[in-house]
Amino acid sequence: MKQALSVVSCSLLLAACAATSEKEGPSATAVLQPRSGSQVHGTVKFTQVGEQVRVTGEVAGHAPGSKGFHIHEKGDCSDPKAISAGGHFNPVKAKHGAPGSGHAGDLGNLVFDSYGKATINMVVSGIVVSKDAPNGIIGRGLIVHMDQDDLKTDPTGNAGGRAACGVIG
Repeated sequence: MKQALSVVSCSLLLAACAATSEKEGPSATAVLQPRSGSQVHGTVKFTQVGEQVRVTGEVAGHAPGSKGFHIHEKGDCSDPKAISAGGHFNPVKAKHGAPGSGHAGDLGNLVFDSYGKATINMVVSGIVVSKDAPNGIIGRGLIVHMDQDDLKTDPTGNAGGRAACGVIG
């Protein structure tokens, strides 16, 4: 019995090591700038790890609570309210939902603490760090919204205005 547990433990340890040592691929960064009169700003990094993308970063200057966080169609933040970034990035035309729902641009909500800061550390599927792939995110807009994404209202999640915008590049 003791030997069987040892073999199982070693197998689990090797599997964990393999999962964490998967080779990183390309990465891209978005520098978020305030929009719609907000003070929201930050930096978000996207790193390809196998078939998934690790998203890390920090965003500050928002009111406490959950706020919608999405990849948008266009890498254009020129409009003062970031309307120029277009709608949510959704290459497969899936219904709006939570991360992993098949709607590529849905990154869910960022949770801002009492100091107005959110730390991002997530892994998502359905996107790639590429400019040329149909689900590629390089050159697209990254938006932090004014309100919480309800994870169901199609197509926007009812997340309100656009508090910050950055181009993924």
